[in-house]
Amino acid sequence: MTGSPYPVLVVGDANVDLVLRGDVVPRFGQAEQLLDGAELVLGGSASIVASGLARLGVPTWLAAVVGDDEFGRFTRSALGKSGVQLDAVRVDPINPTGISVILSAPDDRAILTLAGTIPMLTKDDVLAALEVSQARWVHFASPFLMPAFTGVLPELLTELRVRGVGVSLDTNWDPTEDWAGLEGVLPLVDVLLPNRTELEAIAGVFGVTPEGLVDVGTRVVVKDGADGGWSLEAGGSVVRAPGIRLDVVDTTGAGDSFDAGYLAAIAHGVEVEETRLRWATVAGSLSTRASGGTGAQAGLDELREHL
Repeated sequence: MTGSPYPVLVVGDANVDLVLRGDVVPRFGQAEQLLDGAELVLGGSASIVASGLARLGVPTWLAAVVGDDEFGRFTRSALGKSGVQLDAVRVDPINPTGISVILSAPDDRAILTLAGTIPMLTKDDVLAALEVSQARWVHFASPFLMPAFTGVLPELLTELRVRGVGVSLDTNWDPTEDWAGLEGVLPLVDVLLPNRTELEAIAGVFGVTPEGLVDVGTRVVVKDGADGGWSLEAGGSVVRAPGIRLDVVDTTGAGDSFDAGYLAAIAHGVEVEETRLRWATVAGSLSTRASGGTGAQAGLDELREHL
């Protein structure tokens, strides 16, 4: 590793998550079900990645929009406690902060989302945040929750490439299942960070196998659940790293903490891909020890202990 980590700008969704655990499969007909737990926590893929990066010692800014309401104040407070810089988190005076209801089972989860202010992020918001942060890497999360913003992504990514700024993307799931616009985006992305299901869907858009997606021009770093993760670039061999076996409380946001671990390794100057991937799988695994996406995110010292 080299000197101090360089700054990273995370772009995307900021909202709250209401995480429900226990008997979470709804039964209609006014059947009342008793839960094992319910918690209101920081949500949004971008917010969880930003929180994880900051806890891993990376100077981190978030470009996002929240409402002027209790959920918005909760979101900003939680981000600030993690060490995320809030200069680029814009407060909209009219519309409500987004919320996701997470129905969390041990091996899977369902997500119900009210987008609220999430789609209001603009290209100008990102460029302003880039000037403030002087970031050398920009990570985009959940673009399909921001359709208008996704439409200007190719133009924005081209500008970032001209400036020599590294770019990563975690699409998360497309609620429409159309995956529209990726043809003009992926060739401009340095690192794509899908899970296995998202990878297969995206590969289908390009008419290639999941492994063949690297021929588009991006490195593919895949979150593979209990098996950890793997990484592949064009002309290279697959690099794999296992996760940590532990008692899982909640998998919400584990993929976002995986992203944070991988990007933190880059920001800290880690050049060996296997080590970067190990940072990712360890960070993702450790985040599952508590409810919500950020409750058990690792600090840098703890992550290094598990490497």
